[in-house]
Amino acid sequence: MSRAHSVINKNLLGALLLVASLLQITIAHSQGIADGIVGHWIVNVELSEDTDDRVAEAIVKGGGRDSRGLFNRKKDFYRGGPPDQELYDRISYDNVLTIAYAEPELRFTYADDYTRVFHTDGRRRRTTANDFYTAGGLDWSFGNWEGESLVVEARPRDNGFTLETYKLEANGRRLRVEMLIQPGSFGEPVNLVRVYDRQD
Repeated sequence: MSRAHSVINKNLLGALLLVASLLQITIAHSQGIADGIVGHWIVNVELSEDTDDRVAEAIVKGGGRDSRGLFNRKKDFYRGGPPDQELYDRISYDNVLTIAYAEPELRFTYADDYTRVFHTDGRRRRTTANDFYTAGGLDWSFGNWEGESLVVEARPRDNGFTLETYKLEANGRRLRVEMLIQPGSFGEPVNLVRVYDRQD
């Protein structure tokens, strides 16, 4: 082997070791964030935005009218659409959230044991033309670690989508969630911030 080939091989080996080292650091960092968000959480009403107000804003921006009257400010007024929009209600109205993680699987459980299971290893949904009929139409979510945040994208059954960013605050005692919720029937997205307090 020539000296030039030897130098190239050493440089290549060095680069591969550097990439492997960076990958291990990234995995360890993601595991640390994942361990931090695992647990039982309850909504902090004072620090969270009002879901009905944000939904009304989106309806008005889309050319509609806020259905709440001056004297009809019932709590959770806009909750309870068709079954294919249940995911939107769960992430924006439920006051409890339990997060479990077994790499690469995340399990989010809301009120009434409504559960979302998704992965953070880059896998995407594989669908066929018959999926809607054979599976009955299913909600689908997937997540990625981005810096100090978990970013979750969902494709609910109504052909809309959500983009949710989860980030720890207050030394891990709070979980801030910034959401962009775009139901299939809405002309404008709902932008909503919810803040949870750790319960364990």
